Formats: sequence, C-alpha cells, structure tokens
Amino acid sequence: MPVTWYFDFVSPFAYLQWPKVRALAAQQPVLLRPILFAGVLDRLGLRGPAEIPGKRAFVYRFVLWRARQTGLPLAFPPSHPFNPLAALRLCIAAGSTPEAVDAIFDWIWRQGRPADDARQLEPVATRLGIGDAAGAIADPAVKAQLKANFEAAMDEGVFGVPTLSLGEGRLFWGDDAHDFALACLRDPSVLDEPDMRRVAQLPIGARRTP
Repeated sequence: MPVTWYFDFVSPFAYLQWPKVRALAAQQPVLLRPILFAGVLDRLGLRGPAEIPGKRAFVYRFVLWRARQTGLPLAFPPSHPFNPLAALRLCIAAGSTPEAVDAIFDWIWRQGRPADDARQLEPVATRLGIGDAAGAIADPAVKAQLKANFEAAMDEGVFGVPTLSLGEGRLFWGDDAHDFALACLRDPSVLDEPDMRRVAQLPIGARRTP
C-alpha cells in the first residue's frame, strides 16, 4: 500500500509538515490527498482547535514558534479559519502534484494571502497553468475527487490533519509525529513491540457522560 498524506490547506501544521513530506516524496512515492478537515470534524463529532478560544490563541502562537525554530517562513492569512474548499479543489484540478501543493501553501502560509474563493486564487491558478480558476474549481469531476479523497480518509480511520498513512491502519497524525512515521516506515516491527501492542488495546477506565 502506498504512503499517503492527507492534508488540508487550512491547517498550519500541514504547512509545517509539507517540506518533510516533499523530501520523503523525493525518495519514494507518496500519494498527496487533499481533504476537507471540517468534514472530518463533522463526521466524527469533534471541534477543531480554532473553535476553542483559549486553544485557538495557543495554537497560533505555537505555530509561529515552531516555524521560527525550523527556519520556515510563515505569515498567517488575513483570517483563520477560512473556507479552504477553493484551494483544495484547485489543488485537485492541478493534479495534486507536489508543485501544486507547494504553490498553494506558498500563497496562503508564506505570503499570507487570502484563499477563500476562485478570484483570490487566480494568481496561483495562473502559476499552475490553469487559465480559468473558477471553472476548474467548479468542475464536477474535481468535486467528486475531493469527496473520494475524504471517503478514502474515513475508510482508513483518519481523525485529523495532517495525517501520514503507511497503510494497514498505521496512521501518524500531525507534524510532530513525522519522525515516528519515518521510524515505522524504516522498520514496521516498531508497532509490533509488546508495549506498542499493549497500549493500543489498553482498557478504558472511565468515560465522560455526554
């Protein structure tokens, strides 16, 4: 099963992980699958970090700090969260290639530009050789592919973005899990160690009442 990266352009952590994923893709095939993070939250009945006021402020500051620590240029877009549908569809219309992913991340998170609709993304579309951004984003085939990406993520058990999937239920969520994913990619037996198996089946001692 190929390595798959599930991501949404709305996620700054996806932007932070992208250079590492691109480096991995230069060594072996990596399937790049843009998905709608809000859809994941809705399907699983979760709230996103930006929907919790105190967590929202912490996450934004943490993202800035991590970017500075790694030397990755980062400028937040004018508002966040924003509607990423247009960016996701543009990526698919451009073939979900590393060049497309890089161009869209560059626009949103390096240049800090808005990306809520086709008009705002026209410069990126032009850079990717797409003359009619609105038409590309509205293409039924593009919409269908985005939905198919989402269902593939749900079938794999994805619960957040970014997620690097090594197949067979081996999911690694978040930029900070990237090294863990690489270790398991090099040596799949890591997840078969006794302690790894034990914690994966650890009994639940208490449950919250809804």
